[in-house]
Amino acid sequence: MKKDITVIFDMDGVIFDSERAILDCWLVLAEKYGLKNLEEVFKKCIGTNDAQTAEIVETAYAPEFGAGIYEKLRKESSVIFHERYDGGKLPIKTGVKELLDFLRDNNVPIGLASSTKKASVERELTEAGLIDYFDKIIGGDAVKISKPNPEIYLLACEAMGTEPEKAVAIEDSYNGVRAAKAAGMQCIMVPDIIPADEEMRSLADQICVDLLEVKETLE
Repeated sequence: MKKDITVIFDMDGVIFDSERAILDCWLVLAEKYGLKNLEEVFKKCIGTNDAQTAEIVETAYAPEFGAGIYEKLRKESSVIFHERYDGGKLPIKTGVKELLDFLRDNNVPIGLASSTKKASVERELTEAGLIDYFDKIIGGDAVKISKPNPEIYLLACEAMGTEPEKAVAIEDSYNGVRAAKAAGMQCIMVPDIIPADEEMRSLADQICVDLLEVKETLE
């Protein structure tokens, strides 16, 4: 493994199988309210912050259900999500602990840059017993423009005290890969709900099936 690298993780869809969990909660509401094409709308929201998600959902559903439909759905889906997954019940992706242990054992600095608000990131990592692995955490509420803008990764590299070209991002979303590459970082993509397309194959330095393969790649 190359020395003096820094690894910066995305969270949702990389560390936690949370995107599928959130989608399942939204599908409950799609059935309840008769929301059409919910899964396709949801996919457009992956890798965005709350403001961008609101804009996407409002564009899709406000004409039929009225302005403010996003906030209504967000609150109801949040209740379902917390009932199902609070207390460390949020599923962890394959290879998370193996990769984190490998990086820690090799004295590799570990950061996290997530579009999710920092308080939620810290709570979920704490409940999963993972927070102590991370040297720095940057949440989506720390930036003005979310991924694919590189701001969050540039902030994360600055917080970690590393140059972007010496850092490796681990991402699952198109916007995350775009952000990491725009920041000048190396990027390993581990696709989650949406498979890699031609653009992702050209942008990402490596595409892996899971974090165990990421570990093998870094070795």
